[in-house]
Amino acid sequence: MFPDDEAARRWLEAQRWPDGRRCPYCEGERTVPVKHPTVPYRCRDCRKHFSVRTGTSMHRSHVGYQKWVLAMYLMSTGLKGTASMKAYRDLGITQKTAWFLMQRIRQGFLESTPEPLSGPVEVDETFIGGLEGNKHEDKKLHAGRGTVGKAIVAGVKDRETKEVRAEVVAGRDADTLQGFVGENVEPDAAKYTDEASAYRGLSNHETCQHTVGKWVDGQAHTNGMESFWAMLKRGYHGTFHRMSVKHLHRYVAEFAGRHNTRELDTLDQMRRLAAGLVGRRLQYRDLIA
Repeated sequence: MFPDDEAARRWLEAQRWPDGRRCPYCEGERTVPVKHPTVPYRCRDCRKHFSVRTGTSMHRSHVGYQKWVLAMYLMSTGLKGTASMKAYRDLGITQKTAWFLMQRIRQGFLESTPEPLSGPVEVDETFIGGLEGNKHEDKKLHAGRGTVGKAIVAGVKDRETKEVRAEVVAGRDADTLQGFVGENVEPDAAKYTDEASAYRGLSNHETCQHTVGKWVDGQAHTNGMESFWAMLKRGYHGTFHRMSVKHLHRYVAEFAGRHNTRELDTLDQMRRLAAGLVGRRLQYRDLIA
């Protein structure tokens, strides 16, 4: 389908403008082709030049359209993620360029103020990060063992729709975790969690006691979220080996977004991802700041 940049460009334009080309600056419909190597269209209303890249994660990228689309394919189909070390070999670009390219594509997995889940839902949290004992001496926090120095990711899964929401949170206290639930779940939805005290006080709430080895108590269990955490951690240990706290939210969004589209055809997965790039510009200086 994508033998060259021209074919990839036409496909990207079809995803962004399924009802006809519109100006990304003023939304005007009076656009015309012009002879320009990078911005081949001009709006007759606001008189600005643009391309399908304008106003997206691809904005001002020097990487060809074909490589962008093939990278979307790799990231849509790689269940455990795709390392930039693999992508740079497959795409014929440098590893630094591949890393930047993939961080920008991860922007397409981010949710935009989604509707609350109606449930029933499972709620859980996990820790992401290396062991203190494995770190270089200058990286150790010297504050204990176990979960010390790890990032916390909270997640919720709707048992009816199978949709997962996950995000990096600041702590495991009641205000943080119940705030996360409140933002993503309807108040009357049935909620199932483990026995962590932070969840006490949630409405329509049941728990299962993990600390005594009880993983299922009737309908009360978090096995769906545990399965999602297992996939995320397979990606962490087997593909990326490290996810910095600074960029962790994008990796989490990638795994959640891929999970939520796993029943779709590959092309439909790519279409969803391409649509998500619009309005998600990410500059390199902001990425590494």
